[in-house]
Amino acid sequence: MGASSDPTQDGSDEQQKRSEIYTYEAPWHIYAMNWSVRRDKKYRLAIASLLEQHPNKVEIVQLDDSNGEIRSDPSLSFEHPYPPTKTIFIPDKECQKPDLLATSSDFLRVWRISDQDSGVELKSLLNGNKNSEFCGPLTSFDWNEAEPKRIGTSSIDTTCTIWDIEREAVDTQLIAHDKEVYDIAWGGVGVFASVSADGSVRVFDLRDKEHSTIIYESSEPDTPLVRLGWNKQDPRYMATIIMDSAKVVVLDIRFPTLPVVELQRHQASVNAIAWAPHSSCHICTAGDDSQALIWDLSSMGQPVEGGLDPILAYTAGAEIEQLQWSSSQPDWVAIAFSSKLQILRV
Repeated sequence: MGASSDPTQDGSDEQQKRSEIYTYEAPWHIYAMNWSVRRDKKYRLAIASLLEQHPNKVEIVQLDDSNGEIRSDPSLSFEHPYPPTKTIFIPDKECQKPDLLATSSDFLRVWRISDQDSGVELKSLLNGNKNSEFCGPLTSFDWNEAEPKRIGTSSIDTTCTIWDIEREAVDTQLIAHDKEVYDIAWGGVGVFASVSADGSVRVFDLRDKEHSTIIYESSEPDTPLVRLGWNKQDPRYMATIIMDSAKVVVLDIRFPTLPVVELQRHQASVNAIAWAPHSSCHICTAGDDSQALIWDLSSMGQPVEGGLDPILAYTAGAEIEQLQWSSSQPDWVAIAFSSKLQILRV
């Protein structure tokens, strides 16, 4: 699938690379989407619907690289109450653990994919609010790569909950913010960060649950922060999205409160961010201007006249709502817009 690189080809190599875009059209609007991590399941993704009526749907799809088609498998498609806000496959590259997929909506659910891909069954339904008949919907979650039995969820009820999915029990639940928590990201075995409608990025260490560190607060009071990405290759850096804003704020946790750089080349609201899984200085952003932009942040911290420009840009057919960078295939990025899933070679 890789394009050969022969400098004498007068750009035809570039042409070949440009054609490395694969598209799948779902029967519904796609919202949640993510890559599989396992080495033996290359080019496999989960996508989920955004439908007002019950039930919603989750599909597991796979690119057949012999013919370039992304196919869904009816036996790996299942119903889901409410639209999932996020979906993540277990971070298990070496295939040592059961093949699991988690989703968040009213509750955190963990699904098991059978060994022969013959079906998907609900393994666990995890409810952190046993005392209440109402649950604060989960806005997001993150699966801890260093400790895969740990999942952290964020909720509109201002809490973050850390689950031990092997025991199917809550490890820790804490009031993380003054308002709704919109996203959560792990930065190590026992460290996570969250963003909120209160406009702050806060970092928590599970060894000291009483305290958190405010890394950033939006310049206008109570301007919600809606997404958070923590750089896995260099955990000093994280990025956040301000609600209804066309800019992405990149932070250095050693220097709280001041952004190290602001990415300001989108023409409309940014919806998604993804750090490169294999490089400490690259990040992809996508938004309502239908653009996915890749940035090289290696000059971060040095003033750039007029601001930083992206090194790559791709224009999709509609507003991009979802973006994920494959950790097992780092030269592939997936985007979702309207009812289409596209995977792009970068």
